[in-house]
Amino acid sequence: MSELVTLNVGGKLYTTSLATLTRYPDSMLGAMFSGTMPTKKDSHGNCFIDRDGKIFRHVLNFLRTSNLDLPDDYKEMKLLKREADFYQVQPLLEALKEKEAEMSTHEKNAMLNITLDQKMQTVHFTVREAPQIYSLSSSNMDVFTANIFCTSGLFLNKLGTKLCYFFNGNLSTVCSELEDPNHVVLQWVATVDGLPEEEYTRQALKRLWVLPANKQINSFRVFVEEILKIAMSDGFCVDSTHPDSSDFMNNKIIRLTRYR
Repeated sequence: MSELVTLNVGGKLYTTSLATLTRYPDSMLGAMFSGTMPTKKDSHGNCFIDRDGKIFRHVLNFLRTSNLDLPDDYKEMKLLKREADFYQVQPLLEALKEKEAEMSTHEKNAMLNITLDQKMQTVHFTVREAPQIYSLSSSNMDVFTANIFCTSGLFLNKLGTKLCYFFNGNLSTVCSELEDPNHVVLQWVATVDGLPEEEYTRQALKRLWVLPANKQINSFRVFVEEILKIAMSDGFCVDSTHPDSSDFMNNKIIRLTRYR
């Protein structure tokens, strides 16, 4: 019988065997409980992990059985993926990817509606011309807003993994900001010539990138092109009634549909 271990995950207690926790040695849990990574203790001496205690149930069940068993109406796939990524259980991440693909094939008709808005904004900033000499400058920048609604939460989450904000020197996927499974509002700016990099952070100006092309989106035309590539690869097609296909790239409202 393997040694028993009690874990406090976000305030929720779990008791399991050391063999279960180290089933996948390359995972973070494998490193923690094989002694190669330090562990924290709570006031009762239990190993403490500051993560979602409720979701850990599914991670632990996978460690026990190597099978991903989720309810048919499971609604927290995004959160479970985030936790699996934190624990770095690669077989679980692969099983989640397969599960999402399976759920996607069972999804029926879906509608994707995007409302676009663009405005001009003036930004003021200082430019260092010499060690003790600064000058005040200003420039106009394009500010883009995309209001996205999709009846398929799975597709919206997929879209969120391919779009990234660039802010404070880091890329972060839009899916990390999804609070509503069917709706998200994106807002970003185009790169401005002469604007120092630190000013984007100071003025909370985010730029938008698309993966895996690693391309910055500096116009609505590029945004629409990239959305079309992602959506059509998932079975969506341009709605035949709105907008007119001859003027698709110039419309402020884009509607795509998927029939299965």
